[in-house]
Amino acid sequence: MIDLILFAILPYVAVTIAIVGLIWRYRTNQFSFSSVSSQFLENRQLFWGSVPWHYGIISLFLGHLIGILFPSSVMAFNGLPIRLYILEGTGLTLGLMVLIGLVFLLLRRVTNPRVRAVTSRMDLVLLLLLLLSIVTGVGTAIFYRWGSSWYVQTATPYLRSLFTFSLEVEYMASLPLLVKIHAVNAFIILAVFPFTRLVHMLSVPLAYLWRPYQIVIWRRRRVQQ
Repeated sequence: MIDLILFAILPYVAVTIAIVGLIWRYRTNQFSFSSVSSQFLENRQLFWGSVPWHYGIISLFLGHLIGILFPSSVMAFNGLPIRLYILEGTGLTLGLMVLIGLVFLLLRRVTNPRVRAVTSRMDLVLLLLLLLSIVTGVGTAIFYRWGSSWYVQTATPYLRSLFTFSLEVEYMASLPLLVKIHAVNAFIILAVFPFTRLVHMLSVPLAYLWRPYQIVIWRRRRVQQ
């Protein structure tokens, strides 16, 4: 029953909340689709947190996406042990890199008075949810190895069944508790996505690619003697 709620009902509830929330936020305050940068308040810790976080999380997201879209190719790639070792080692390294970056960002929000002053409760909730996601992901990579192989044989069929509305919850029901927590936490992050600063992911300035060039002219006022 619990597996049915977590993996059959929760995913659709999370998607519904995400869609309705994004529409509501865009209609009521579309100019809030930004990351609300605090770089001018503090930059050093932000650099050491933001750089590994962004590079690592994007790589991990693409890795998960490739596993969903091309499961046969992933299995073929893992056919040679050396390639499996490289892939697993790379994934674990990226996970640790993201974890270090996120810890820096969280400590920055908590310990820096200037940044803490502009930190909302939702910012902290989001950081804690992301921290739980990374910790469970790294824990899975350490305690349940060769995830790139069993992922495409369990999570991939389950996720595809969500899109086709032909639920196959048994795939997730058979997985360890740590993996289940990782998956449920991902659904929760999806649900709160519209109400956090993560929406800046949707405000990619693509228009800059084709807009006319801007000419910037510096004007210096001469000092009168």
